[in-house]
Amino acid sequence: MSALSLRRLRAIMAKESLQIVRDPSSILIGLILPVFLTLLSGYSTNLDIEHIAIGLALEDHSPAARDLAASFAATKYFDVRQGGDRREFTDALTRGDLYGLVVIPQTFSRDLARADVTVPFQVIADGSVPNTATFLQNYAMGVWQAWMERRARERGASATEPVRLAPRTWYNQELVSLNSLLPGGMAINLTLIGALLTALVVAREWERGTMEAMLATPVGRFEMLLGKLLPYFLLGMMAMFLCLGITLAVFHVPFRGSTFALAVVSSVFMLSALGLGLLISSLSNSQFVASQAAIITAFLPAYFLSGYVFEPSSMPLPVEWLSRCIAARYYVSCLKTLFLVGDAWGLLMPNMAGMAAIAAVMFALTLKNSSRTLS
Repeated sequence: MSALSLRRLRAIMAKESLQIVRDPSSILIGLILPVFLTLLSGYSTNLDIEHIAIGLALEDHSPAARDLAASFAATKYFDVRQGGDRREFTDALTRGDLYGLVVIPQTFSRDLARADVTVPFQVIADGSVPNTATFLQNYAMGVWQAWMERRARERGASATEPVRLAPRTWYNQELVSLNSLLPGGMAINLTLIGALLTALVVAREWERGTMEAMLATPVGRFEMLLGKLLPYFLLGMMAMFLCLGITLAVFHVPFRGSTFALAVVSSVFMLSALGLGLLISSLSNSQFVASQAAIITAFLPAYFLSGYVFEPSSMPLPVEWLSRCIAARYYVSCLKTLFLVGDAWGLLMPNMAGMAAIAAVMFALTLKNSSRTLS
């Protein structure tokens, strides 16, 4: 690149930097929107449910039954409404005031003494909310097992079975859903932010009538696109570090990787996200149309096909292959690796290659669609 080309590039970068400073929308998208989306993701995507409202029908008033009922009332996972008969809770379950019902029947003490009865009480869950129903059943079994172990210790006996499974979880030992979901949420948020930042760049020039002046200069297509890209790249990286700071400081998600690795991975991803925005901008002369296209083509595919919530391997084969064209899929994998595992470059490099290939395709299509004429 000649010195004259470098001078033109610096001029375009200076113009676009001033445009960012003077345009409130760029500051809003690059600095305010990341904070809002990260906080929204952190507080709204937690799958660890606590204080589930349930009814507890204590139909047996033996000491053992009352002790088990007290164990349900003491756990943080349940907000217990106690009664003496299961029929008292029928209307509350129907209205949705309760998510389930635990019934300790009149035969509890007798069944507890029998070896052929594994769990001598009943758990009824509201199946209209499947995830909560599953949590309710699992939490109820956890209360039961903890109660049996405590009861056995008090009697000096052992509550262990001849063969007992001891599950071990790697990387997210506490099984806190936020530790897995929030890094993926960062990828979704940055996909939208990156695409929006550059989706309005060329369209804004056409709407304000400044594109004609740009076309009258000796600036080439590559110089113009690169000069517009670099300031927004820096703004996008600032947005990434804002998301990282909130994730660590507010939600205390563990981060086992290095800042250097995160910066490298995010740089490659940001190029693909900004490249998508530039492609949209080169195809549209309207900022409104460009912004709508960015939301539809960036956010929605990233949300559904990136593996943030739904595992791509469980999708139909054509959809799973389509997800390989989404840069956010590779970025979600990188972020989960960096946050939960560390700098596993053997996992990061293939995903970076996928993002780099997508970015190259986006810029090639953008250059092809960028015209040096008004036609």
